[in-house]
Amino acid sequence: MRTFRNIALMFAVNIGIIITLSIVLSLLGVEPYMQSYGLNYESLAIFCLVWGMGASFISLLMSKTIVKWTMGVKVLKENEITSPELRKLHLMLQRLSLQAGLPKTPELGVYQSPEMNAFATGPSKSRSLVAFSTGLLEKMTDEEIEGVAAHEIAHIANGDMITMTLLQGVVNALIMFIARIIAFAVSSRFERDSRYWIQFVTVIVAQLILGVFGVMITSWFSRKREFRADQGGARYAGRSKMIAALQALNNRHQIADDRAPQMAALKISSSKKGGFLSLLSTHPPLEERIEALKSARI
Repeated sequence: MRTFRNIALMFAVNIGIIITLSIVLSLLGVEPYMQSYGLNYESLAIFCLVWGMGASFISLLMSKTIVKWTMGVKVLKENEITSPELRKLHLMLQRLSLQAGLPKTPELGVYQSPEMNAFATGPSKSRSLVAFSTGLLEKMTDEEIEGVAAHEIAHIANGDMITMTLLQGVVNALIMFIARIIAFAVSSRFERDSRYWIQFVTVIVAQLILGVFGVMITSWFSRKREFRADQGGARYAGRSKMIAALQALNNRHQIADDRAPQMAALKISSSKKGGFLSLLSTHPPLEERIEALKSARI
């Protein structure tokens, strides 16, 4: 039932994005980028920017709603928290948020999962959410949980969600732009009657190939921001607690929750990857993060 609901939600979101961006392009009066004389590069650039940036920002604006549905995150309001453990966690978030200078304490969320993980999301520093898995809350000590919480607060304080959205939007727009130029160049070598389908297929193939390089770029930046969030977590909670949190994740068998693959980059850790796949990983190896944190100047 949850899988069907997730598929239905993502389908609805994508349809909504298509309708919204189509209206935006219409209001902007953007002409078709294919003209009788060839490509209209100005129209193509606007088309790609609207679709590339627009889709990323709409996803960011809806990020809290999407994770609540896909991961089954239950948001706990302060006046509804009765459990001593969860009340302690909420007070911890409040304290860490003050230390990080956030304008507002993020919403506290919990989702049912055996994985030891947590993530932060939201469109701005004042409209953010930090969610913890039940597996993490059950298996980690208070000091380790504080290290994880501080790491997620650091992501929010650093504006990582917005920065990643901007980067992803630019990469998406460039991929769309370059793929269509390649497709036009390839299709122009064929008879006019077959150009449409040649161009259609070439765009798809080019976007898939260029998409791999795009993922490598965004993944590289994501790995860099993890080191930065670790240092921020060490400033807010203390180096020892941040290191303890990473060691706990590294030492214990990790169960991966794959219900929402698009959420992997938001979590504190991800599954290990070697070889070429390491270039596509959104997180550095935990061993590297621990060593970097030990020698970092906090």
